[in-house]
Amino acid sequence: MTDFLIVMTTVDSQDAARKLSRSAVEANLAASGQVTGPIETTYRHLGEVCEGTEWQVTFRTTADRRAALEECLVAKHPYDSPEVIALGVDSGRAEYLEWVTRATR
Repeated sequence: MTDFLIVMTTVDSQDAARKLSRSAVEANLAASGQVTGPIETTYRHLGEVCEGTEWQVTFRTTADRRAALEECLVAKHPYDSPEVIALGVDSGRAEYLEWVTRATR
């Protein structure tokens, strides 16, 4: 398992994305949160193919903060069953990764 993660989720509004990003950073669960969007999405829901507009929030965090970050995101998320996925960071500049660690303490 890697020590650093990229965690992503999507929401239905820019305001919701900004709130999730800010709450995670304020709680020291993520060093940063980036909001990207709008993005167009196609998905299956209740057996039907749907389309919509979403905003993606991408967080930088440490592996030991992942569970707490996920808990925070799910509690504040507007969706009943939100996507919260984590990808390991294989490498990065030492100074940057040290900042991620400091910012999540």
